[in-house]
Amino acid sequence: MKWKLTNRFLMTIMTIIFIVIIVNLVLLVGLLYWQSNKSTTNDSVNDEVFTRDFKQYISTEQNVPNVNDAGLSLLTAHNAWIQILDSNGTVVTSYFAPSEAPSHYRPIDIVQHYKYQEYDTGTTVYVSNKDDFSYLIGIFNPDVSRYTLSLNGSSIINVTSKYVLYIIIVDLIIALFAGLMFGSILTKPLYVMIDSIQQLKNRNFHLQKVKRPGIYKQVFTNLQDVSSELEKQENEHKKLEQMRNEWISNISHDMKTPLASIQGYAELLNDADVSDVERKEYAEVIERKSVYMRELIDDFNLTMKLRQHKLPLQLTEVRIEKLLRDLVINVLNDPQFTMSHVHFESTASELVLTVDEHLMQRAITNFLMNALIHNPGDTQVTVALTEVDRRVMIEIRDNGRGMSQEDVENVFERYYRGSNTTNVRGTGLGTAIARDIIIAHGGEVSIESEIGNGTTVKIRI
Repeated sequence: MKWKLTNRFLMTIMTIIFIVIIVNLVLLVGLLYWQSNKSTTNDSVNDEVFTRDFKQYISTEQNVPNVNDAGLSLLTAHNAWIQILDSNGTVVTSYFAPSEAPSHYRPIDIVQHYKYQEYDTGTTVYVSNKDDFSYLIGIFNPDVSRYTLSLNGSSIINVTSKYVLYIIIVDLIIALFAGLMFGSILTKPLYVMIDSIQQLKNRNFHLQKVKRPGIYKQVFTNLQDVSSELEKQENEHKKLEQMRNEWISNISHDMKTPLASIQGYAELLNDADVSDVERKEYAEVIERKSVYMRELIDDFNLTMKLRQHKLPLQLTEVRIEKLLRDLVINVLNDPQFTMSHVHFESTASELVLTVDEHLMQRAITNFLMNALIHNPGDTQVTVALTEVDRRVMIEIRDNGRGMSQEDVENVFERYYRGSNTTNVRGTGLGTAIARDIIIAHGGEVSIESEIGNGTTVKIRI
């Protein structure tokens, strides 16, 4: 896998280098062509045109050529001089010519002066004719130079092709070493990335930290975040699985006890010697145990539906103060809690909520019953209703024994029993169901508690 990535990267680099070379050659040819075209429009060509057109300023009087005033002005403007020759090459007329200019030219001299710069640097000589006369115009222009170049076509092609081949070979070698170097730099983090993903697949969440992630920094950051999140979920899953196993164990034990009672008392009912009073007592025990088992199964089904959001809410408008007041009264009317100290406070008497009244009663009753059942009989419990920031706030406060921080963190977990619930009957789902009911209504619930200083349940909707 490592070499596959490296080879692919090298092929990419070498392809790019090769394309760059081809493009460079095309650009070079294009520039040369453009330069050759440009040279046809430079000052040199302008001076050639000036020389050919200058014949219009030459006139002949008594077989002697002369330059008129307009021509002289142009010569001055172009920083130029002129020599007019007869058919024998003898200078018959001259204007502004340098002192070293000859007075007679052989044909070879004219060619020599035209091809090469024979005068001071910057002066170029051009040749033209008018009737039977020839003339030389020398123009001083440092930007113009004339060079003679001898070329052998076959030799140029051979040399050029040879050097182009050398350049391509050298460039490919450079590309190979550059590709190996940069490929190693860029692909090394990829190997770590692949190993990290493999570790996550194998549920190993302690990933290797990369010292120089380079351009992959964001990728490794995301991998670390994913690893942390997966580790957290894995721990929560193990914790939930442990709780579920414990709950199944407890629920199995709780089911066995009433089933054993039901079976035992059913056998006693078949005994002919059992009196009617005893028979009635046995039937009541069987009924009570059956009700407990039904409640256990109902709670299990309810918590599963709430967990999967498959429980439809029967929403109605409810005056929340009346709901809470009736709830407190019903609890105090229970013979078990007749002597309990429960107080009700409200500052939102007309507040109306759209809720499932039955489920909301069950949720709040659960928190209130917990405050009464898990605390001494003289515990003071307060149910308070207020409106804070346009949200309903329901608080259930007590000054009982309180809970440890571990219990507070886990009290809403399904199948969890707190350290202060030993030998207390129940399915272990009540608090989780109450929390899910509040959430299903778009609310939230939190618990604050400290051992020895009581507990406060806060419900916000």
